[in-house]
Amino acid sequence: MAIRGRWKLLVYTVILSGAVLGGVLVYGRIGVQRPGGNPMNDSRFTVDHVCLATDKPFEEVARGFERQLGRFDPDVYKSLAAALAAGGDAEGARARIEAMAGPSGFMLFGTNDHGALLRLAGQKRKAVQYVVGNPLFALQMTQHDIRASLYAPLRVLIYEDERGRTCLEYDRPSSLFGQFNDDRIAPVASMLDRKLEDLVTTAIR
Repeated sequence: MAIRGRWKLLVYTVILSGAVLGGVLVYGRIGVQRPGGNPMNDSRFTVDHVCLATDKPFEEVARGFERQLGRFDPDVYKSLAAALAAGGDAEGARARIEAMAGPSGFMLFGTNDHGALLRLAGQKRKAVQYVVGNPLFALQMTQHDIRASLYAPLRVLIYEDERGRTCLEYDRPSSLFGQFNDDRIAPVASMLDRKLEDLVTTAIR
């Protein structure tokens, strides 16, 4: 009887675990109760990762990449906020933002030199992360779902691998923004796919 009882408990445990796991796989999220009482939802989605490699030197690829970018000026945001709050011209504000974009339609928000950081670990690598985007592209998505701002601006990594090749990697925008399942966001994300692909392929051409 004791053995039969343990088997029943094991079966119930397996069934319960399967039901919970099935719910996570089907819905892609599960609520976790935190000490504060507010639930935390975890969600899962598939990301398409893109990697291009070339024999062109790192510096040459980086210059080709940067030439296609405008430069984002954070002070523009401050002046725009003040102007719009005072009843300023929204179209004029939009024009000032558009003027910051480069030939690719993107502007550079910042860089992170991970190669320099790796020297702390005794490694000599060339690796720079670029933060690129366009506030007006972002606006076309965030006005429908503010969570899209998690991935705007975008990130591109340019680095030199162990074989001396220069690699460019990024996550395809449509796969990042696709998790929001919004038909108003999807066309903008597809446009970003094309623009980002043009940007990196031009850099290695």
